[in-house]
Amino acid sequence: MTNATHCIGLPAQASANCRVLVLGSMPGVASLHAAQYYAHPRNRFWPLMGALTGIDADLPYAERMQALQAAGVGLWDVIGTCERRGSLDTAIVRGSEVPNALPELMARLPQLAAVACNGATAHAAFARYVQPLLGARATSLAVWPLPSTSPANAAWPLPRLQAAWQPLADVLAG
Repeated sequence: MTNATHCIGLPAQASANCRVLVLGSMPGVASLHAAQYYAHPRNRFWPLMGALTGIDADLPYAERMQALQAAGVGLWDVIGTCERRGSLDTAIVRGSEVPNALPELMARLPQLAAVACNGATAHAAFARYVQPLLGARATSLAVWPLPSTSPANAAWPLPRLQAAWQPLADVLAG
C-alpha cells in the first residue's frame, strides 16, 4: 500500500422522503477536500441532476443538496473508508474497502424505490457488500448500474448520460 492514502468518505445525505439513493464508490480527492459530493469541476453529476430533476446546478452547495433531497434524491457512497492512490476508482486498493452502513440507512427510508449506482465500481461494491445483507428488501428494490458522471468517463457526454440516467427522473415523477 505504498503511497496510498487512507480515505474516509462523506456522510449520507438522504431525507425521509428519499425515493432514489444515488451511490458512488468513494468521493474523489476534490470532493473529500471540499467536503462536498461531486465537487470536481468537470464531474457532470450536478448538471445531470439539473437536467433530470430541474434543480439549479449553479446554486451554492448547501442549497443544491437541499433541493436534491426535496426532489427525493439521496446521496452516499458504498465504500466508507479505503486506501487509495489518487482519485480514480481503479486506484482503490482492493481489500482495504470498508462499506458504509447502507442496509441501516435504507431501512430508515420507507419510500426508497431505487438505488442508482454511479459507475461500475459503485455497482460492483454494492453487489458485493450491500445486496447480500438486504434480505427481502433486495427483491423489491430496483438497482441501476449507471454510467459514471466522472470526468474520467469522457466517452459519455451529458446528453448520453441523461438518457442512461432517465429512470431516476421517471421514478421521481411517478
